[in-house]
Amino acid sequence: MKIFFSLFLGLLFFASTSENLSAQYRKLTVVLLRHAEKDLTEPDAPNPALSAKGEARAEKLIGIVNKYQPEVIFSSDYIRTRSTVRPLARKNRAMTLIYDPRNLKQMREIILSGKYKRIVVVGHNNTTPALVNMLLNQEKYKPLAETEYDKIWIVKIKRNKNKPNKTSEEIITY
Repeated sequence: MKIFFSLFLGLLFFASTSENLSAQYRKLTVVLLRHAEKDLTEPDAPNPALSAKGEARAEKLIGIVNKYQPEVIFSSDYIRTRSTVRPLARKNRAMTLIYDPRNLKQMREIILSGKYKRIVVVGHNNTTPALVNMLLNQEKYKPLAETEYDKIWIVKIKRNKNKPNKTSEEIITY
């Protein structure tokens, strides 16, 4: 009985160690984008919905982003951001989790935690490029123009506990 118990504990230890090792080297794919076109008929509206053009862009997003097989979708808590990923979430039967765009360090930590392998993050003209920069550890991208809605960043990260993360990115215009 003692041998069986010792063997069981050893297997349990090995399983938890191998799980931690695989998390150290996990490859992450992060799809980052700004919300689609917002409705500007009421310029002073603090939380506008999407325009018809924005709704069409949100539908188009499904075909572009689905090839990355997103596991989880994060959105800031605004009508336009949630509406941008709603068709994608519906298609994948995925819940959209809310994050605080004023706390990008926290979002970066969630991404790099390795809890999710394929992530979509929808934000704003200033927060999306800023989060890309944080993931790349360099100031490469400036805020998008107020009229620019067609950029998607694909950031691939190879996490490694003992060495710096390897990152690469590409930009898709849609």
